[in-house]
Amino acid sequence: MVRCTKSSYGAKLSTENKKSSVAALTLAAVGIVYGDIGTSPLYTLRAIFDQEHGLPLNTPNILGIVSLIFWSLTIVVSLKYVTLVLRADNRGEGGIMALMALATTSVSRSSRWHFPLLVIGVLGATMFYGDSVITPAISVLGAIEGLEVAAPGMSHYVVPLAVVVLVLLYSVQRHGTAGIGRFFGPVMLVWFIALAVMGVINIAEAPVVLNALNPWHALRFMLDNKLLAFVALGAVVLAITGAEALYADMGHFGRKPIRLAWFAICFPALALNYLGQGGLLINDPGAVENPFFHQLGIWSVIPLVLLSTMAAVIASQATISGTYSMTKQAIALGLLPRMRILHTSESEIGQIYIPAVNWAQLAIVLIAVIGFGSSDELAGAYGIAVTATMMATTILTFFVTRYRWHLPLALCLGATGFFLVIDILLFSSTTLKLFHGGWFPLLLGSVLLTLMLTWKRGRELVFENLEKHAIPLDAFMDSLFVAPPARVPGTALFLRGESDGVPHALLHNLSHNKVLHERVVFLTVHMREEPWVPAEEQVDIVELGHNCFQLNVQYGFKDEPDIPGILRQCGGLGLNFEMMETSFFIARQTVISAPGRGMAPWREHLFAMLSRNARAAADYYQIPPNRVIELGTQVEI
Repeated sequence: MVRCTKSSYGAKLSTENKKSSVAALTLAAVGIVYGDIGTSPLYTLRAIFDQEHGLPLNTPNILGIVSLIFWSLTIVVSLKYVTLVLRADNRGEGGIMALMALATTSVSRSSRWHFPLLVIGVLGATMFYGDSVITPAISVLGAIEGLEVAAPGMSHYVVPLAVVVLVLLYSVQRHGTAGIGRFFGPVMLVWFIALAVMGVINIAEAPVVLNALNPWHALRFMLDNKLLAFVALGAVVLAITGAEALYADMGHFGRKPIRLAWFAICFPALALNYLGQGGLLINDPGAVENPFFHQLGIWSVIPLVLLSTMAAVIASQATISGTYSMTKQAIALGLLPRMRILHTSESEIGQIYIPAVNWAQLAIVLIAVIGFGSSDELAGAYGIAVTATMMATTILTFFVTRYRWHLPLALCLGATGFFLVIDILLFSSTTLKLFHGGWFPLLLGSVLLTLMLTWKRGRELVFENLEKHAIPLDAFMDSLFVAPPARVPGTALFLRGESDGVPHALLHNLSHNKVLHERVVFLTVHMREEPWVPAEEQVDIVELGHNCFQLNVQYGFKDEPDIPGILRQCGGLGLNFEMMETSFFIARQTVISAPGRGMAPWREHLFAMLSRNARAAADYYQIPPNRVIELGTQVEI
């Protein structure tokens, strides 16, 4: 008989709980992380063998294409992202913004690389926005296009039905995904099982397709077809779309569940399905009109349309949520103006909804669906956004491995250089589609890049102006209390920028009201280039004398700004606040464009417009509106 001591029994329970948690996170990762790449079999082979490309449909070409897809999944997703890039976490967080912050802090601000790295990161982020627009459009269109296989007369209803599905999807975003999110993992697990089963059935009918596992077929295809192969490579990229998502979602699931979900479920299912579709085309070349929906015969089309539509909606939901998260990070890093952010879950802080982003994205998605009209047409627009983000990720990863991890230069160049060559090859192939849809994400990315860099530069000019005219706080406080003004009961809290001297709101208050509160607190919010700041490191109080204090608050770009919460933390440090006796003084800046200064006039006017429409600081920092006093000030740039 085996006896368990109390401690060994507790350790056993802890191990079982840990295993259960990993299993739950792995299932959730299957639903959220791999929705995008998981729906790629809907349209990839169909796009590659599109008649417009002129690629002959024969066994050597089919083996070559399937081999290219398999080895692209192996090298780009398995080796680059799952093995290497997932190691480059910023305090557990991933994604292009977190990687940019990691890379820029790896070099000094005075380094010649700092600004180029910032631009590369922002460019990668804007391409992610392009990806997040095209993913819902191409996924939903690709799923509903299955109706054309069951009933060719339904082709006129594909776009209207896609529009209805997308409008409904974006309309329910304000309610959050807490209710339906629990079904994402099981539905996508069924989807991947269906992909694997269909693949096995078709491989059994054409086992010759297994030769595609030999990389020689991919190499021979490229050598034999040259330009045609290069064109086809731009469509092969469709099989690896969504690779960036697994890195971006690392903070939600962790490395282990993401890796486990990929190697145990998603990669085998995708590989089997692409092999199966290849086997189907070898046996039945007529299925090329839509290989995915021909895999099991006409009886399966309607069930597959329903299942693929659910999978497409889940894939779209993942990119929509990713866009909200990316926007929140960009705001915190000073790349976008403050926007209204709503929380859709009381328990999950990461579940947010940004109305302005939601409706703007829906409008652009609908333009893409109606303007392009089919998944084949959208395929040209898709790859260029994905490969541009991949290149940005590879370049930033080099700087992290070299300057943060301090690995040998040869190793850093060898590892990231290998992937960069592949990224450049894939990106170059997608640029052939520049005039066939590729311009769309580039135009969208250019607009967003202009907005982000204009906002960042405009804020720098505002800070420079304020700093130039700032009155040093220490000297002002010394002179103020030589002949102190009358003091009134209560606490006055003044928001003060990092480079500001005396807040303009304090000067206006003294000038007009001739009084000073019995306790004065200057609050400065510092944004660190890291995702989270531990609670014990967020608050720092400096006593200035005469019952005046400087309160420094540290936030990461994924932290939730919450000034009332910060004031509650101050109670444990000996500085207690009674909210109904505290007045928050905020200076609202009106930006004026001055000729011959700063940026080009059109950029200054753009910045001024963005500044006017930015969310109020009090609202962004969750300050009770009935305790806020706003005082205006004009700033020239």
